[in-house]
Amino acid sequence: MTTTARLNWFEVAPAGAKALSGIHHYITHDTDLPEELIHLVFLRVSQINGCAHCIDLHTRDLLKTMAADKVTLVPVWAEVPHLFPDQYRAALAWAEEVTLVSETHASDEAYAAAAAAFAPRDLVDLTLAIAAMNAFNRLGAPFRLPVKARA
Repeated sequence: MTTTARLNWFEVAPAGAKALSGIHHYITHDTDLPEELIHLVFLRVSQINGCAHCIDLHTRDLLKTMAADKVTLVPVWAEVPHLFPDQYRAALAWAEEVTLVSETHASDEAYAAAAAAFAPRDLVDLTLAIAAMNAFNRLGAPFRLPVKARA
């Protein structure tokens, strides 16, 4: 299968890219969410959305703080609850719920579980992280942002 070259949305709409990057900066620099948890959520959302560029990027980021065998099991995190702390499992569940909101409608049960695991500000920040990664994926996947070459 040959893929046609697509637009680089960062270059075509730099102001839009800067605006979205501002949300990313807020999430990664101005919240109390642990860096590892942010990258874990970014990776899971990207896996659901099938954004190769983001999956590659956030796998690399997560491998800096998390063992490779654990990162490998992120897509099936619910089947290996002993590998992820309660708060991480709550974040992953909420990430799936919000990413698939057209199917899940952000159920009361999922909200209650997330709200029990996070302080109000942290839950809003987590949801912003999920929303931002969904936005990045919805640009990265359709425009086929390239995966960085490996040495």
